[in-house]
Amino acid sequence: MEQKKLPRLPDYGSCLVNLSNSILKKFGAETAAETLPLADRYLAGSFKNVVLLLLDALGTSILEKHLEQDGFFRSHFAGSFDSVYPPTTVAATTSVLSGLYPNEHGWLGWDVFYPGIGKNVTVFRNTEQIREKEDAVPAGACPDGRKKWTADSLEEVLPAAEYNVAFRFTPYKNIIEKIREAGGSAFAVTPFVPPFPQSMEAILDRVKCLCGEPGAKFIYTYWNEPDSTMHRTGTVSAETHTIVTALEKAVEKAVSGLSDTLLLITADHGHMDSRNRCLLDYPEIINCLVRLPSVEPRTLNLFVRKECLETFPEVFRKYFGGSFVLLTRDEVLSGKLFGIGRDHEELERMVGDYVALSVSDISVFNTHLEAQETPGGHAGMTEEEMKVPLIVIEKPRLE
Repeated sequence: MEQKKLPRLPDYGSCLVNLSNSILKKFGAETAAETLPLADRYLAGSFKNVVLLLLDALGTSILEKHLEQDGFFRSHFAGSFDSVYPPTTVAATTSVLSGLYPNEHGWLGWDVFYPGIGKNVTVFRNTEQIREKEDAVPAGACPDGRKKWTADSLEEVLPAAEYNVAFRFTPYKNIIEKIREAGGSAFAVTPFVPPFPQSMEAILDRVKCLCGEPGAKFIYTYWNEPDSTMHRTGTVSAETHTIVTALEKAVEKAVSGLSDTLLLITADHGHMDSRNRCLLDYPEIINCLVRLPSVEPRTLNLFVRKECLETFPEVFRKYFGGSFVLLTRDEVLSGKLFGIGRDHEELERMVGDYVALSVSDISVFNTHLEAQETPGGHAGMTEEEMKVPLIVIEKPRLE
């Protein structure tokens, strides 16, 4: 893959997968990959509670942009390590929760092509991929003169199936289950499982409650900020600064009353400021495709018509050659782009004829509305997207 001039792949010996396997090893559960030495030295302690707090997109670069070096998070910064590829929420959080590489679990991105039903599926929502109406037109102009697109430009979003597509075709066992099966105690505290906490404060209150209960335990917790804010406003906006500093203050306040607890804070990926394009504005590319791209706007999974296979690279590079690296399916699989574990049995059919990887600040969306409203992004090959922090807070037992 070197001939394609990739900046670099994740260090798959020092990434989120390895962090999960460090936790599995700590609690006597079966591991599926090497552990993360950066975390192992802290997990070697005898804390009653081990808490992993995952703050979506709080990459190392975001810490550096918004937080003081002597503040709570950065003063407890143990070091950086890597996400997975692509560095995006679906792939990365599933790697954390499963202890598996994306090539093993198959949850590759926001939209995944499932050959079993022949559709691009928006994984977390279990819906068909968002599409723009064929006759869609802008609703007017923005104050800066750009065309303004609204939700009326989109097709109705339909359920992908009557069952959960991802869990049917790409099931996995999560680390909570694995630790419990090994005889340990483990909990998940996220907005998606009972009691469904819907704020950072509610999540932290639940964590404090669990930490006060007797017995050794692992607690996994997740919150969708600052990712949600950065997608809407970018990485250096006032809104992003407010949410990042608020997260730091909330965590500092919450842990002040904890004891006998090791708190590990990390992110699923980083975030960057993106210049967006809509693929519909490039009919020469669209006319080569069997279906719209899947995975992410910064990692495009491209299924190409047979009659266009040989000419497609030239067509794609005509428009995006300086912004994306284009790999064949064989290069993706042999180069272990999605991880070094054993490939999922469906992976070869899930991966397109070509995969395009953004090595720039250009992202390519399937609809004009998404391109218009998403100035912040991730899932490409830049350091901003790839590097995540390990923040460590050790709270000794109170005598």
